[in-house]
Amino acid sequence: MQFDTKVAIVVREDLATWQKLNVTAFLTSGVVGARTELLGEDYQDAAGNSYAPLLIQPVIVLSCDGEKLKTIYRRAMDRGARLSLYIDEMFSTGHDAANRETVKARQPEEMSIAGLALREERKLVDKITKGSKMHA
Repeated sequence: MQFDTKVAIVVREDLATWQKLNVTAFLTSGVVGARTELLGEDYQDAAGNSYAPLLIQPVIVLSCDGEKLKTIYRRAMDRGARLSLYIDEMFSTGHDAANRETVKARQPEEMSIAGLALREERKLVDKITKGSKMHA
């Protein structure tokens, strides 16, 4: 199945593995939270056990250095894309309200972006994320 949209997560390549996984999980929740229609139906196995739904479309995970991530952020903002955002200071907080406060306290150019996610039209996502590479 071909989708008209693309979900992309871009993480900064210098993060520790646990940080990359943490950022990816949080950013995925932001994409789904903004568009609940992205969730499919519950899964069920042959024994009748039920499992929570998953995203209905694939997610690509990309990486790049910090400077390229700032460029991707600016491209997204300039094009009006809706972003999920994770900044370095969020690693030291313990809950959602504190995370929001860390972002609110900073001007965009002051933020040390650990990762971002977006779901937009495929070609727009490709233009915004140009220069990043598939995460290895």
